[in-house]
Order: sequence, then C-alpha cells, then structure tokens
Amino acid sequence: MIPAHVPDEPPLTYADSFDVPVLFRNGPARKPRRQWRTAVLKPWAGSGGFPAADGWYVSTTTWREIIKAAIEVGRDVTPHLRNQPRYAHGELVARVAPLYAYLGMHPFMSPFLVPGIKGRRLTLNPVYAYGTERSAKNAAGYRLGMTMAEWACRALLGLGQTEHLELGGPISALRNTFKDPKEKLPDLWGQHQAENLYWLIEAKGGDVGLGTLRKGWEQLAAGSKILGSYSHRTVLVGACVRPGDDLFLTIDHGLHFGQPPLTAAGFDIDDESAGGPGNLEDRLGDSDDALIGAARAQMLAYLALRSAPASQLRTVLVSADRASRRRRSGLTTPLEGDDFTRAMRAEARGVAPYTERHTLRARVRSWGLDDFLTCRIPGTEVHLGMSRKLYAACERLHEEDLAIAQRTLGLRAEDLRADDQELSDDAQEEQRLIQRRIFREQQEEARPRLRPRLRDAFERGATSDWSDLLRRPQEPELDLEGDEGLLEAATPETYLAVSRYGLPPARA
Repeated sequence: MIPAHVPDEPPLTYADSFDVPVLFRNGPARKPRRQWRTAVLKPWAGSGGFPAADGWYVSTTTWREIIKAAIEVGRDVTPHLRNQPRYAHGELVARVAPLYAYLGMHPFMSPFLVPGIKGRRLTLNPVYAYGTERSAKNAAGYRLGMTMAEWACRALLGLGQTEHLELGGPISALRNTFKDPKEKLPDLWGQHQAENLYWLIEAKGGDVGLGTLRKGWEQLAAGSKILGSYSHRTVLVGACVRPGDDLFLTIDHGLHFGQPPLTAAGFDIDDESAGGPGNLEDRLGDSDDALIGAARAQMLAYLALRSAPASQLRTVLVSADRASRRRRSGLTTPLEGDDFTRAMRAEARGVAPYTERHTLRARVRSWGLDDFLTCRIPGTEVHLGMSRKLYAACERLHEEDLAIAQRTLGLRAEDLRADDQELSDDAQEEQRLIQRRIFREQQEEARPRLRPRLRDAFERGATSDWSDLLRRPQEPELDLEGDEGLLEAATPETYLAVSRYGLPPARA
C-alpha cells in the first residue's frame, strides 16, 4: 500500500514543459550514480544529429511531444485493423494510458546554471511505486522505452519515421534474413536523411541497469551482423527511471562500416534543401515515397477519425501556411505562439453569429486558414487530427490495403477462417508474424502503382469538402474555440492537443 507519508496530490497537469537529461556514450556502462542530478548538463542545441562530444545534455520538451512519439512508434497497424477501424481507439488508449497512469512530475533545479531549462522533470508516481505488480511494471517499462526511444531518435537526433524490425530490415535484399522470430534482434529501424545512414534501434525502459543494456547491445550486434558491410548506425536508448528519481536517457551508439559520425556542425536544420531533419511531411510536395510513408505513419490516427461518431468530430482552424509549422526541433510546433491563427480564430468568432456555417468556412479559408478534422480519443486526454489532403491520401492507401488483403493468398477472409484452429501461443504468434510479413511484401510490390494514386488523392483533397471525404451528409462542426482548455500542436499536415488539466467532458 502507499505509505501514509506520501502526500495525496492531484493528477499531473500538462500545461508545463519539462526537462529530460540525456547521457551520450559509445557503449553500455554501469548506471551513472545520480549524475543526472549532479553533472554539469549542457543545453541541447537541436542539432538534428549526434553531439560533437559524448557526455551529459539536457533537452526541454512537452507532454505533446511525448504523446506524439507514443502514438507513432511501433508496428504498422493496417494488417490487424483493416476490417475493424473502430478498434484503432483501443490501440491508441493502449499506447498512451500507461504514460498517464504511472508518470508524474516534480520540481528540480540543477545546481549549475543551465539556460532555458524549466526546472521540472518526469518521475514515477506512487501508483507505480507502491501499487503496481511486477508484470504491469514490465509492460509499462516496454511502453516507456519505445516512446522515449522514438522521441530521442526523431525529436533530438533527426531520424526519419521508424519501422518495426519484425517485418524485415531496411535493405530489401536482406529482409528475409530478419525474419526468424527466434532471433534476438533490435526493435526498430529508420533512415537518417542527413547522415544518409540506416539506424538499428533497441529500446529499454524502467529501472534499466547494465545487464539490460548489455542484452540490448547484443540484439543490436545481431542486427548489425545481418546488415554486414552496409553503412549503418546502432543506437541503444535506455529510458531509466526509478521511484523517487528523475527520468533520464542513456544513448549508447556505434557506427559500422560508415562515414564519421554526424556532429552538431554536420547538419543545418534551417537548410531548406534538407527538408527538415528527417520529417516526411516537409517533403510531401516533391516525393511520392514520402507521401506514402506519411500516410502509413498516420494510419492509426486516420482509422480513429474515420470511425468516430459524427457527434465527436470537429474541425479546428490552423494557418494554411504549412511553412509556419515546419519542424525546427522536436516532432511538432506548439500553436500557442501562432499569433496569426489566434487572431484569425478571434475574427471568426466575431462574425460567426451572423454568418451561415458553410459561408463561414469559405470565408476563413480566404483569410489564410485551413480547418483540420479532429476528435478526442475516448478514455484519454488526447485530441488527434489531420488535413484534408492527408486524410484523402490515407483513405486511398487504406482502400489499396484492403484490396491487397482480398486478393492475397493467406490474407483473404476464407484463408484466415481456415487457419482458425487450436494452436499454441507461440505458433499463433509465428502465424500472425508470417501474415504481417506477407502483407508488407505485397505493400512494397504495390508501391509503383501507389505513387500516382496517392498523389492524385492528396492533391484532390485540398479542394474537397469534409462531408465528401467523410461520405456523410453534414460537415463536422467548426470549433471556433480552438485553444480553450487545450495545449495544441501541429505539423504541416497533422494536429495533436492535450487537455491542460483534467479529462474534458465530451461535448454533444
């Protein structure tokens, strides 16, 4: 039970940013003895690559960034949710609920002056420390590790979208060698555009010690052996936290058969030609493969929006200028600093009582605003959304995926029913893994014909009404309050918000 001396505090609020200490090293070592509290921390400069020197750094982030990472990390959801899109809400709850349930925040000021820090850090709350059994702690550690690995590799280091390694590795000629489910391989892989390297990533979370990190390093070595002479980097991210201590990250990294490591001076994140540090959405205008990747990455959010009841859908006003949300650091751009959008929202509220809704939509678009479709994920404090263009691309990709399942031997409904028999848990898992891999191979074979189809859908989406895209007679309600009670963030084509305080009531 929770001891009596532990104060009964209100739930964590998310109106504040917080600091994450990060230790860069060239290989696993013993857990540092509270150095995340006593070391001289260098402020993270947002380089889009590895720092010039290993050591302790500190980065300030937001809860929105962490939730964004939790939602997007991990396997492609299309194979198992293609016929049941309403279960996308359950998948989203499973990804974010452990973070809400077990994490807290406490004040901490470094003994050394570090410019820009907020003086708050994440920690485990008493529910985790005193009331959670071991198996639940292990599950929470997995979710925390995967989330923080995604955040660190993408938000800090500029990696592109990650993919789960269980479906095959980054080199098509070697993918079959990644397919043995008994092999102990790393969790994720991705491509760093500026480094021009593939990354293999292993994530660990919880009370991460040297033994756990060594196992992770061995998993990376096994994946690295398969890649052989292909230039690549291995990255081991430990999200280390114990009750009463601050959350900090260890990032152990290695380079194999490649160029020198990318340093802080090696990549200018303001370089327009770079298209942002690994952000697919910054390259949608000129890359069909980036469009496919972005639609694939947002499929979970699309399925949640597509299956939400009409009463829960809203559209929220944001600037139509995508460049204003081009990522300079992190995964998203907070909207509280978007003075243009705030001013135009106020203008829209002023004319709304005297303007018919359809006319109002046309007027605000002429002012340089766009309206993104959003909904709150039931059971969470998270709101997700996206633009017309991305929604239309996701819809077309989903239709193509359904067609793959209907025509591919082993994935058709009748094949799956034939396989419905008594199997051991291991046999069932192996069977599902084979099905997912078949699906992935068919997706890759379909890529040449997907490129023009998704491009056409993406461009047509810009001028489509939401009622046409949703195939519903009425347009979703235009939410003119926007930021009231919410902390909002956006990318060029997506929207994410969390409640500032408690769980808001669902509006009718």
